[in-house]
Amino acid sequence: MILTVITLLVLLGLTAGVTLLRRGSGRSTGAPTLPPAQQTAEPTTTLPSAKDAQRRGANTYQAAPSSTIDFSKVAEPEQHAAVESAPTESAPADADAVIDADADADVDSESGAPAPVAQAPDQAVTDDTAQPAPEQPVTEQPVADLRADQAAQPPTIEKPESAIGRMGRLRGRLARSNSAIGKALLGLLAKGELSDADWEEVEDVLLGADLGASATTELVDRLRARVAVEGTPTAEQLHDWLHAELLTLVDPSMDRRIAATRVGDRPAVLMVVGVNGTGKTTTVGKLARVLVAQDKKPVLGAADTFRAAAADQLQTWGARVGVPTVRSDKEGADPAAVAFDAVKAGSDQHADVVLIDTAGRLHNKVGLMDELRKVKRVVEKQSPIDECLLVLDATTGQNGMQQARIFSEAVEVTGVVLTKLDGTAKGGIVVLVQRELGVPVKLVGLGEGPDDLAPFDPSAFVDAVLN
Repeated sequence: MILTVITLLVLLGLTAGVTLLRRGSGRSTGAPTLPPAQQTAEPTTTLPSAKDAQRRGANTYQAAPSSTIDFSKVAEPEQHAAVESAPTESAPADADAVIDADADADVDSESGAPAPVAQAPDQAVTDDTAQPAPEQPVTEQPVADLRADQAAQPPTIEKPESAIGRMGRLRGRLARSNSAIGKALLGLLAKGELSDADWEEVEDVLLGADLGASATTELVDRLRARVAVEGTPTAEQLHDWLHAELLTLVDPSMDRRIAATRVGDRPAVLMVVGVNGTGKTTTVGKLARVLVAQDKKPVLGAADTFRAAAADQLQTWGARVGVPTVRSDKEGADPAAVAFDAVKAGSDQHADVVLIDTAGRLHNKVGLMDELRKVKRVVEKQSPIDECLLVLDATTGQNGMQQARIFSEAVEVTGVVLTKLDGTAKGGIVVLVQRELGVPVKLVGLGEGPDDLAPFDPSAFVDAVLN
């Protein structure tokens, strides 16, 4: 009996609850919309209906909660960074309320009753199909990374021009620098019959050109003998006489070849010496270009370990033509050890020649000259030195002769490189050096360009002096 009463009470309660729910639903669907004047609460925005959402291809619509953009993660361009956010909307309690409200709105529109429309801001409702694709963030590569990338790229290997005919191309520069000698001689000797005073003036011109006392006396005596035998020459004859006599003094019979060919199963070894500031390192770099143009395979040895950046300078010269450089990264390292390692590397790599650059030193510094002798001794434990080139500054004239003698005694100089010959009018230094040292001038520097080192051509040199 009691169980029956409890069951009836539960059924009555459920029936009453269902009735109340239906009445509440009817009130919500039938509740009139307040006119705009009575809406004093916070402004609201009408949400798109479910039908609109379906038209756009969406199954459901959810109002986006208020959020902030993390600009540390999305690097948008500056013009797109400032975006106004839409007013925050509160979503309906459930989907049924949204559907009921949409149905009421449809009924009102069909009956012609005006309904207030709260238009949302432009940003609140957007069509995904009309929205342009976001631009990708533009990031600039740091300058340091660009430099690292450039440094990582292999250097461009240059192909030097052939040294054949290089002296002829540079003849114009040599003519401009030494034309004073030829003009002075031709002007004096073209006077006709020459007195003793005229011949003395010819001697002064030759001595001023650093021809040297011995060579000057020899040249004047030969010219006077020709005039005595053949009489006063014409201008053309005089030019021919001077050309022949000067060419004899320069001595074209001297062997001016560079020892840059493998000797048996080992590379040739060439050492470059000289005082400070004559351009030894630059000469070694330019000589490497000359040899590469001749299809030789050189290896560079940076044995100048005392001058700052000397090894870097030589390595740069080598890299431009694809020539390896043996060096020490320790400043003040033993130059003899570097030279020894360079010769070993040249042998291992089957090079044709090893070019060893040495530190500049004053000829009157006994300790430095002894160090140069040590480099020579250490290298010769592994391989003979086939060539030792002394680099002289042509602008020093006779002042460099004492230096040349001491260097020649220390390391047995086999040839001379005259640098800056285009910057002096004293072309006679060529004759003076050869006579004093008994070795030929093998190379001359006629400019600052990378290919302005030329094998010395006696005939072209005399032509430039007289023309």
